[in-house]
Amino acid sequence: MKGTIKKILDIEREQKRRYKNSTLARYNTDKIHLKQMEFHKCSKRNRWVFGGNRTGKTECGAVETVWLARGIHPYRENKPTSGWVVSLSRRVQRDVAQKKILGYLDPDWIADIVMESGKSTNPSGGVIDYIAVKNVFGSISTIGFKTCEAGRDKFAGASLDYVWFDEEPPQDIYDECAMRVVDKKGLIYGTMTPLLGLTFVYDRIYLNSLNDPEVWHIFMEWSDNPYLDADEVARVSAAMTEQEREVRRYGRFVDARGAVYTEFDERVHVIAPFDVPREWQDRLSIDPGLNNPLSCHWYAVDYDGNVYVVAEHFEAGKSCDWHCRAIKGVCKALSWHTDGKGRIEALIDSAASQHTLNAEKSVAELFCEGGILVDTRVNKDLYTGINRVKQYLMTDGKPRLYIFDTCVNLIRELKSYRWGDGDRPVKTDDHCLDELRYYLMSRPLPPRADKPKSDIALDKERLIRRLAVVRKRAAR
Repeated sequence: MKGTIKKILDIEREQKRRYKNSTLARYNTDKIHLKQMEFHKCSKRNRWVFGGNRTGKTECGAVETVWLARGIHPYRENKPTSGWVVSLSRRVQRDVAQKKILGYLDPDWIADIVMESGKSTNPSGGVIDYIAVKNVFGSISTIGFKTCEAGRDKFAGASLDYVWFDEEPPQDIYDECAMRVVDKKGLIYGTMTPLLGLTFVYDRIYLNSLNDPEVWHIFMEWSDNPYLDADEVARVSAAMTEQEREVRRYGRFVDARGAVYTEFDERVHVIAPFDVPREWQDRLSIDPGLNNPLSCHWYAVDYDGNVYVVAEHFEAGKSCDWHCRAIKGVCKALSWHTDGKGRIEALIDSAASQHTLNAEKSVAELFCEGGILVDTRVNKDLYTGINRVKQYLMTDGKPRLYIFDTCVNLIRELKSYRWGDGDRPVKTDDHCLDELRYYLMSRPLPPRADKPKSDIALDKERLIRRLAVVRKRAAR
């Protein structure tokens, strides 16, 4: 009995020693960085962290890489792996990504280190080619290191389980690396500060212009890092210009033209779909197009005046008859209400009532014949409409507009809509935003929070938000 107790105590002492000496074991234990854990838990295959300096973004990539190499990832299926860590240059590789990985790798886990330059007995002082890592399956995983300055040709040929981009790569290298993980259905993940402005990463990842269901991103800022001192954060922030703060503190994409809807926040305004009560169903809003996409959204309003965008139809190059059938198909799936004659009510751009020289009927007339009762009496004033959208995005510190995450084109346009010359927004990719303005201009101004809400109203809001969060997590 005494011998058994002694063995248990010895095991506990050894566990404490290993914990004390293991940086990986202490990761997100003493203090929890919530956004780091959100990154690790996300099941998507193409994940990116956009963050300012010192936000903890590089730690995500390093820990993710070591977990995959060791076969101990707590949120993924584990196996022996082969992957690349891609840095901008050899110097950056040595001083950042390589240093972080060596800090999380216990020396006992390293089977071999092959150097590009320097000595394997002092790997942190040189440039590593690859590290052979003992995994828990009794075999070897490899962590290879690449630099963008080597050129695209150095990224060809391999078949990989993952690629980690430490900072933003050139597009040709990104595309080549994406091919390296295809046959293994591997992972792409990146951690970067968007210093280069609106590059292909802004378009392909942040806006997700290709609507890739495997693309995911998160922003990290200084206040997300539990190890940064709040007073120091405030002091350094105050010494920066607004543009510097946007990039280096918040990790946001910035260019000379500012975003129109700065109030829009995906984490606030985009929610998981839920069954909308029939009593909330209001109208559709349509921005017609033939060669340009036709945009149509379904709008609902709860008892407190909050607006929900619950479905989307977005297609180019189709006839009015085709659009009518598609819209009615969505209405049927949603059990959407109709008028007394079975018609669907919608707002539409007033230009739809005009006749062209080679058409006998206007677009509005064709929609009405197709069972979509369109109202062309919309307020098209641009600046008033933009202001109304802003008010619904945030009034008295509270959002009044929520968008189901299935409305991917509306979400993309809200993120990409930017001011151009002459204090006017750039007139591209705004079809969804046009009909959003038409709809919100038909609504009253959002109610101001002058009076406290009843307990019933507050409880209802909590239940809706909780349901949305649960469904969004379940979908990951």
